[in-house]
Amino acid sequence: MSDLVASARDALAEGGALADAIPGFTPRDAQQRLAMAVADAFDKRSTLLAEAGTGTGKTFAYLVPALLSGLKTIVSTGTRALQDQLYLRDLPRVRDALGIGITTALLKGRANYLCKHRLERAKGEPRFANREQIAQFQRIVAWSGRTRFGDMAEIEALPEDSPLLPMVTSTAENCLGSECPFWSECFVVQARSRAQSADVVVVNHHLLLADLALKQEGFGEILPGAQAFVVDEAHQLPDLAAQFFGEGLGARPLVELARDAIGECKDVGSALGAVQGPAMQVEHATRVLRAAMDVLPTRGTRGRALHEIPVRDACEQLLDAVQDFVETLVPLREASPGFESCHARAVEFGARLRRWIEGPEARDFAEAVEGDEDLAPQHDGDVCWYELSPRGFRFQRTPLDVSGPLREHRERSHAAWVFTSATLSVAGAFDHVRERLGLENPEMLLEPSPFDWPKQALCYLPPHMPEPMSRDYGRAVVDALTPVLEASAGRAFVLFASHRALREAAEAMRDGPWPLFVQGEAPRHVLLQRFRESGNGVLLGAASFREGVDVAGDALSVVVIDKLPFAAPDDPVFEARLDSIRRAGGNPFRDEQLPQAVIALKQGVGRLIRSETDRGVLVLCDPRLVGKSYGRTFFESLPPFARTRDVADVAAFFAAESTHIPVEEPVHD
Repeated sequence: MSDLVASARDALAEGGALADAIPGFTPRDAQQRLAMAVADAFDKRSTLLAEAGTGTGKTFAYLVPALLSGLKTIVSTGTRALQDQLYLRDLPRVRDALGIGITTALLKGRANYLCKHRLERAKGEPRFANREQIAQFQRIVAWSGRTRFGDMAEIEALPEDSPLLPMVTSTAENCLGSECPFWSECFVVQARSRAQSADVVVVNHHLLLADLALKQEGFGEILPGAQAFVVDEAHQLPDLAAQFFGEGLGARPLVELARDAIGECKDVGSALGAVQGPAMQVEHATRVLRAAMDVLPTRGTRGRALHEIPVRDACEQLLDAVQDFVETLVPLREASPGFESCHARAVEFGARLRRWIEGPEARDFAEAVEGDEDLAPQHDGDVCWYELSPRGFRFQRTPLDVSGPLREHRERSHAAWVFTSATLSVAGAFDHVRERLGLENPEMLLEPSPFDWPKQALCYLPPHMPEPMSRDYGRAVVDALTPVLEASAGRAFVLFASHRALREAAEAMRDGPWPLFVQGEAPRHVLLQRFRESGNGVLLGAASFREGVDVAGDALSVVVIDKLPFAAPDDPVFEARLDSIRRAGGNPFRDEQLPQAVIALKQGVGRLIRSETDRGVLVLCDPRLVGKSYGRTFFESLPPFARTRDVADVAAFFAAESTHIPVEEPVHD
């Protein structure tokens, strides 16, 4: 046993550094085993794949060896909220407990930081839709004069989807780099500088993948200096990686490009007359294309979109407008850094649009304009698709398999890699996630949740449920749920496989005796706060509430899953992946659909029991769990719940402080 392995174990043991310094810390054998495995991977610069069930304490288990090792470590989390929690709460507590004077840094993507140049530009532009936006902009201006780090999350009243954010933050495309007049004050440059010199850097998966995919956001790499990587919530990484190893183009970046070019005219005399017409034509062509796409489903493949002649014609017209815009900007490139940036963006956007329209055989747009090399050629095994929003669209090229590039970047780093999550295995095996991450021979560890599941929780399988595709299924779910909510006095999450089912249930439950909180009727963090404060609320949510939501204690005592979370049939990337598996001789259901659904279900189930004192009931409404042979795979992947088909057992569970119901195999209806 190496010194690091022993030190990590001892720090988390009874009488160790964390037990002495952190009030309420409870030593856990599973946590110590995970910490030892992480330390061993750090020592050997090897790869570890570790599932740590809820309650294991995996955050401390990887932070302790990371801090003790002396290695420059990148810790990547799934969301910005988890990133803030890790950096602001968990990391300082462990560092102080260990008494180690290491430096740490928090690094987010550039869209999270105020851009002083774009803020100044926005001050003189009448682009606000209403008085509320004007008031919010004034708050941003006031805050900009006193912030140290420029992190937009510091402005609590600003929604995450505020239309003001693109006005006052930069993207890799519109950043002026060292030509910016505010370069010496740039918050992104400062954050990158802190990260480059820190011992432990906390990032999120988007930033990690942006660096791996060499989309550096214009400020050089931080990752090559790292000796160890910890990827928390690692189950999210393959799907996110597909975004970064592909490319996309949306309506909003095109409109912003046109408006930015017009904004640059303020500093260049006589430019407005040349730029305004072509810029407005780009914006107009973008809106014409979105209108033409109204005949299409919300999501679909490129072939489906271009089959509609008006859509194809509108795509070609937009491409022509972008090319005209590029030619307009060529003589202005030397006039200002802003025009140089706009020209580069227009060339890049045109290249992406041409590749999306014409496919792998397309002659590159940049080459057509000025003989540049191909910027991002198509690859075999990619799928081109689109997605519509109420007023916009997005064209995307997505690789079906990211295991190769992930493996290549990992091997090139010569670093230790730890992939961990509460939901990585399927029926005790890591095969699915291991293949998607491109891991050939990793060390593997599975530490189940240490909670007393037969005592703390009960799984209720409502009897006599109709088939999930039947017309009256939604009504049957509400009927099955009602006696459970009566027994629990509300305090429930009800998680739906579709937004349509969610809306129908909301309508049916609107007059119920419990406060009802419905996804979409308020921002997610507001709904969660109101739910916690209500004490007896019922929250109806869809996929986004399956993970990253932590409600410990009595406020949440029931989690309801209406249907097994098989991926939506209208997801063009998922459908293409299934077809690829089929053509390769595999079984799409066994190899992809089932394991993905199992991991998604585990995420939802994980909302129920969050501490040793929590108690709750899981309601699984889908009759396929007991009527189909694959139901066993789901049950083998879940914690060892006591299971019942009698709603009276649910009432008894809530009536008693402690009720133990024997675990039984579910019976068929």
